[in-house]
Amino acid sequence: MVGKFLGTIGIMGAMTAMLSLSALALFTDTDSVATNTFNTGSISLTTTPTATIWTAVTDALPGDKGTGELIVTNAGSLSLRYAVTGANTDATLSAAMNLRIGLKVGGGCDFPYHNDDGTITTFTDDTAVYSGLLSTTALVGLPAAGNDAGDRTLASGSETLCFAVVLPDTATNTVNGLSNETTFTFDSEQTTNNP
Repeated sequence: MVGKFLGTIGIMGAMTAMLSLSALALFTDTDSVATNTFNTGSISLTTTPTATIWTAVTDALPGDKGTGELIVTNAGSLSLRYAVTGANTDATLSAAMNLRIGLKVGGGCDFPYHNDDGTITTFTDDTAVYSGLLSTTALVGLPAAGNDAGDRTLASGSETLCFAVVLPDTATNTVNGLSNETTFTFDSEQTTNNP
């Protein structure tokens, strides 16, 4: 009986101790560290116009040319570099034509960029970016990731590229009656943390 009594007193003592601990006043403090922001930048390259750099050349003869300007704009928040590739619908005609791309430096493009025979003219202000066959796929830099030779770097703002094509007056009858459309593709990538 005494054992039961002592056991009951022990249980009651433990309960009293627990109740008294829960009634104790404690000083506490909580601190928050907020506004831990992590925003990503953006890569966005736009072109103007989005189609038809040069006015369509129809019923062309050897010696005829097409010229036009294209504005390339870095519309993102990060520095970027870009490459330009070309794709043609007619391999025979595009292989017989010459293309020249220049960076406009002065008030206007230094057209015509080509003589009638397909040879290049001397620039007054512009800087050569590409000169060769229209049928070439990799025109400016390379679309593969990384800093490739010829890639154009554009930290912010825009630059104007001048495009000129010519069917040299030495073209043969093999291109008679052909039609070609060229699509230029601009691939861009970040420059920072991208060797």
